[in-house]
Amino acid sequence: MRQSDIFRENAENCAHLAETANGEPAYLRYKRMEAAWRALADEQDWLDGEVSPTAISSAPQGNGSGRPPRSNERVDLPRKRER
Repeated sequence: MRQSDIFRENAENCAHLAETANGEPAYLRYKRMEAAWRALADEQDWLDGEVSPTAISSAPQGNGSGRPPRSNERVDLPRKRER
């Protein structure tokens, strides 16, 4: 199994945890973790030569600027669905 596949599995686990989270802070924390794991998987695909560098750099990012968000920037995540 490729390293990027493992990262994507971790992202899916975080997505599941977000859906079952108790409260908005926990939900948002898991969604941020999910996004981070997906970003790591994309980066690993690039490092492994699976995708070209332009595919990574042109992918939409959380802040809409085409670059990764800085640590002090807000990243808007989808809100938890009402049950």
